Amino acid sequence: MENQNFRQTNIDKIEYATVVGSNTLLRTVFAWMTAALTITTLASMLFAFTPSLLQLLFTQNAEGGYALSTLAWVVMFAPLGFVLLMSFGYNKLSYPVLIGLFLAYAAVTGISLSFIFIVYQIGSIFTVFLSSVALFAIMAVAGYTTKTDLTKMGSLLMIGLIGIVIASVINMFMHSDSMSFICSILGVIIFTGLTAWDVQKIKNMAAEDDGSTSFKKMSIMGALTLYLDFINIFLYLLRLFGKRN
Repeated sequence: MENQNFRQTNIDKIEYATVVGSNTLLRTVFAWMTAALTITTLASMLFAFTPSLLQLLFTQNAEGGYALSTLAWVVMFAPLGFVLLMSFGYNKLSYPVLIGLFLAYAAVTGISLSFIFIVYQIGSIFTVFLSSVALFAIMAVAGYTTKTDLTKMGSLLMIGLIGIVIASVINMFMHSDSMSFICSILGVIIFTGLTAWDVQKIKNMAAEDDGSTSFKKMSIMGALTLYLDFINIFLYLLRLFGKRN
């Protein structure tokens, strides 16, 4: 009898349930990502346009010039620490703690990004931001709708990402404008590709949704992944097309 009932089940209902689960997960991921980007934007503008806060990021040296303060160095490297903590402590951290770390990470990243308002023109930042949103949205839709398995492409992009990181570290000592330009172009290409790959991975994960706390934690990590994709697209585009002050 159970066998018969299963055979009579409308396949459209099964497909519909899968799509609903996928949409629910993606909505949750994008909701957390949007919240994080909002916090990042507010934190960056708050520090950039509040002189008393901006002064905390600089210290005056003996020659009368300005250098980065200890706080500035902390907020520049702290985001990496947050990402490592969330990634390696994923199994041990509770869901509320993971949320708190993610939002704190977004705020600290925003403070570190306040420097872009000093380097680039506000209009240029706004234009590049809108361009980043459009590019990110196109690749997210592509990753969600494509029937092609992007696993191999994702693996190649990760290799390329490692190459960019190594090249960027080397260029910190070489100060080559040409290498910086090439890295920026490759960075945009790699992170737009990773956006499509990450969205497809999140979509595929929806099939395993059991409503558990562990799965809810996955939505935070998915939001973190897409957040990093967007921020990197924005920064690389800003290096390429941003008008400096």
